Amino acid sequence: MKYSQATDYALHAMLYLVAAAPDKPVGVQLLAEKLGVSQTYLSKMMTKLVKAGLIQSAPGANGGYRLRRKQEDISFLDIIHAIEGTASFFECSLNHDNECVIQKVVLDAERQMEQYLQNKKISELAEHFKGR
Repeated sequence: MKYSQATDYALHAMLYLVAAAPDKPVGVQLLAEKLGVSQTYLSKMMTKLVKAGLIQSAPGANGGYRLRRKQEDISFLDIIHAIEGTASFFECSLNHDNECVIQKVVLDAERQMEQYLQNKKISELAEHFKGR
């Protein structure tokens, strides 16, 4: 399984917001420079994070993005779901009379991974990232 590059950038953007100043808005230009991505591309990802309720946008000359939720409450899974959605990675394409045993195995593995990502908070990594 593979997450999109957008998820990679969203995780890094969220980490930067937590490490920089959780209550202070960070401009999209600065975030784009830090991540080495275009402002337009980053803005699309940030819009998804806003819609998911993870961050908020502050308008104006000193505006930008800041956390909407407490940093300790934001999990990796929250960010991944905001960008990727919640659909399963695997869908059985064969017409079984009963439930697909292969799909059961894959869904169980997904649940275990999601539980791990739900328990892993982005704030746990912020100390390693400060000053970058």
